Amino acid sequence: MASLVHRHITAATAPDAVRISGLSRSFDGRRVIQNLDLSIGAGEFIVLLGASGCGKSTLLRILGNLDRDFQGEVEVPTRRAVAFQAPRLMPWKKVWRNVTLGLPNADRALAERALAEVGLSHRADVWPKVLSGGKAQRASLARALVRSPELLLLDEPFAALDALTRIKAQTLVAELWQRHGCAVLLVTHDVEEAALLADRVLVMKDGVIAHEHRIDLPRPRDVADPAIANLRGRFLDWLGVHH
Repeated sequence: MASLVHRHITAATAPDAVRISGLSRSFDGRRVIQNLDLSIGAGEFIVLLGASGCGKSTLLRILGNLDRDFQGEVEVPTRRAVAFQAPRLMPWKKVWRNVTLGLPNADRALAERALAEVGLSHRADVWPKVLSGGKAQRASLARALVRSPELLLLDEPFAALDALTRIKAQTLVAELWQRHGCAVLLVTHDVEEAALLADRVLVMKDGVIAHEHRIDLPRPRDVADPAIANLRGRFLDWLGVHH
């Protein structure tokens, strides 16, 4: 495992996949994250809610080693992967080559196994432009999974999908998480998504974790369950949304 400490990389240890202490991040003098402390257990599914600009995507980028201009201590696994709202597939590479993009050896068999996990083994040789939005996002997930991450970072990966495709994508992510056992941090605006997927929901406000709730409901969860509706209402209250 690796740790980012004032831009330096060292090591972290189990049972936590992530340990954050005194994390702060500013942009042009404006503090976006303020002295934040947080731990994520190995294999834990965390959903991070919050209004736009509250710092949640900044936190995810720091954990993904995409932003190293911060203060504080952040310990993360060496093996981690990020999937964004936009699939970010290279249009000049076939789907299977997109899956292995950035790996030292572009092993087709490895790519095909990852594509099979997301139901895309039959699309390995097509160009990304022929994929629907949902299938492109599945290819993006395959690209993350092929790295066998101990920490999977998801930055609103379902936001651009239609309602039916989004439900299927949520179910897929839940199945993949249970199969692989990695820790997950999902950033979203969708409170129902949070209630359906999370072990623990965090609400970020003004650069800190303002609210936290652990969900002990059995899986798979049903959106029609009154307990899910109650959670949805609680999260909306925390976000300052009248409902």
